[in-house]
Amino acid sequence: MDDINDDAKGGYRRVEVLTGPDRRRRWSADEKSRIVAESLVPGAVVSQVARRWQICRQQIFAWRRELATQIGGGGCGDPAGLAFIPVVAEMPTPARTAPIPPPPVTVAAPPGIEIDVDGARIRVASGVDGKTLTAVLRAVRAAAS
Repeated sequence: MDDINDDAKGGYRRVEVLTGPDRRRRWSADEKSRIVAESLVPGAVVSQVARRWQICRQQIFAWRRELATQIGGGGCGDPAGLAFIPVVAEMPTPARTAPIPPPPVTVAAPPGIEIDVDGARIRVASGVDGKTLTAVLRAVRAAAS
């Protein structure tokens, strides 16, 4: 209750003055069409156009719908302007290619033997014929001496 008495005693009140466009503006048909045309330019961003004209972007979209109904474009709210497009489902035909062979099975080589003879290294896999191995060893010794 004290705040009411403060005003009666001659206290100062705070007053704010709001400047800018009136709360409700009246737009002419030319201004509306100019704003809508500016928003329809390829690459235009509706939010930027709305900021430039100091209106909300929903207003521009409403004017677009209004213009579409005036022109006879049907608009989204007009069910007569909607049409169904038949959908035809086609199964894609697989490309006829040769079947992909399975990856080769790699079997680890069975352990073998390494033989060093006079600076020459001979690797012998398991399953080598003994006669062939003997001939190779004799040839390496003969070449080294």
